Amino acid sequence: MKTNGDDYQKFYWQNGYGAFSVSPTEVSAVVEYIASQKKHHAQVSFQDEYRGFLKEYEIEYDERYVWD
Repeated sequence: MKTNGDDYQKFYWQNGYGAFSVSPTEVSAVVEYIASQKKHHAQVSFQDEYRGFLKEYEIEYDERYVWD
């Protein structure tokens, strides 16, 4: 990230994070999702949604190390 220009020099990751790749054909859906995140997370917590991603993509994890 820090190599993407001066605007990112102070960028840092929080203690815990996850990254998922997105197919180019799904970029518009991701942009729409990001735009409506506040409304979406009023109905489904971030934690529950993240657990759903991990389950859907069969990613093993330990709850003790996922959340700050």
